[in-house]
Amino acid sequence: MRREIKSETDSDKEMLMSEGQRNEGKVCAVVGVGPGNGESLVRRFAQEGYRVAAMARHEDELEELVGDIDGVEVFGCDATDEASVDGAFDRVAEELGEVDTLLYNAGTGVWGKLMEVEADDLQMSWKVNTLGLFHCAQKVVPKMLDNGGGTIGVTGATAAMRGKPFTTAFAQAKGAQRMLAESMARELGPKNIHVFYYVVDGVIDSPRTREMMSDKPDEFFLKPDDIAEAVCAVAHQPRSAWTFQLDLRPFGEEW
Repeated sequence: MRREIKSETDSDKEMLMSEGQRNEGKVCAVVGVGPGNGESLVRRFAQEGYRVAAMARHEDELEELVGDIDGVEVFGCDATDEASVDGAFDRVAEELGEVDTLLYNAGTGVWGKLMEVEADDLQMSWKVNTLGLFHCAQKVVPKMLDNGGGTIGVTGATAAMRGKPFTTAFAQAKGAQRMLAESMARELGPKNIHVFYYVVDGVIDSPRTREMMSDKPDEFFLKPDDIAEAVCAVAHQPRSAWTFQLDLRPFGEEW
């Protein structure tokens, strides 16, 4: 009797199908979608079987970037504006369903030393990185609690762990963001909401960074798809071994 031998590709396809079935009907909201991390997170979680809400300030640009991906819908959302967050997430709930997984990827910062930055730079960085997370979490957590659990992943940076002279405006915001995430994790973990913070330590591969650092080798850069793969793995950890903080850096990065 001849035994059918499955190829590695066939096994991979079956595994992806089973993962997709596991998450069928679930909704993932990715806030702060642009070329790079945001786009890769959207694609990876759509592949995982989620209905994905891709969210950013400019809905027309979102449509061009990820609107053709199966299972993805785009929603305009300014995370720093509570009314905008309320309206966007109400639309998501109406069109896709209540959010099971929130991935907060919105972030901005101005580089400069103490006398090179303005107070507005500090305020805007804090609003996007910290206040935006606060608005989005307050919007989705009540329904997660009603539904018995959920997941919140936050894109962080090395500046959340230490301040350097040229990160005066940025580090204060990322540090506050990490503390907010940890406070949420400690409060919500026992209620079956997994909150985790992933520190992206390195330069993300994009056309802009490649142009700026054309002398750097390929292995110098963090690949957005690889970041998304790691985030997806943490988002699906069993409850007996949850991660709060994950550091992601290229193998050759000094730290």
